[in-house]
Amino acid sequence: MKRPVLIVLAVVAFLAVSVAVTRYLNNDTVERAKVVALLREQARGDAPAMLARLQDCDDAACTVTVRANAAKLRRSGEVKIALYQSQTAHALTSRTKYTRVVWFPSGQEAATTVQCVLVRRDGNAIAGMTVSLLRITAAFRDRESSCPSS
Repeated sequence: MKRPVLIVLAVVAFLAVSVAVTRYLNNDTVERAKVVALLREQARGDAPAMLARLQDCDDAACTVTVRANAAKLRRSGEVKIALYQSQTAHALTSRTKYTRVVWFPSGQEAATTVQCVLVRRDGNAIAGMTVSLLRITAAFRDRESSCPSS
């Protein structure tokens, strides 16, 4: 009688750990998908969609930056990511940091754009986390620039 109970407990424990690890690893995918969607809206010149996606862009400075980005960085072609550097990747608890993204429109590799997106992850690896985008910077002239400190 003890052996079947131990097997069931081991399977339940394995499944619980698997679910927690999957949720933890999925946060990076969710973050990247949200950032890419924001960049696609920007490349389409869709400032209202960008503002709707950003959770903390209610002040005039942020709104002006988003509208200017949508006008200046409008590009044809699909957005391709050359480099993605997330400071919130693999966070076990809540964290708010910038993600540096180098992107270009498909077929125009020489026209790379460097920007930073402020990302907030709330929650923890066990209970689950949510990913929110807060702000986006203007494009950097110097392609080696790093993101501002949070």
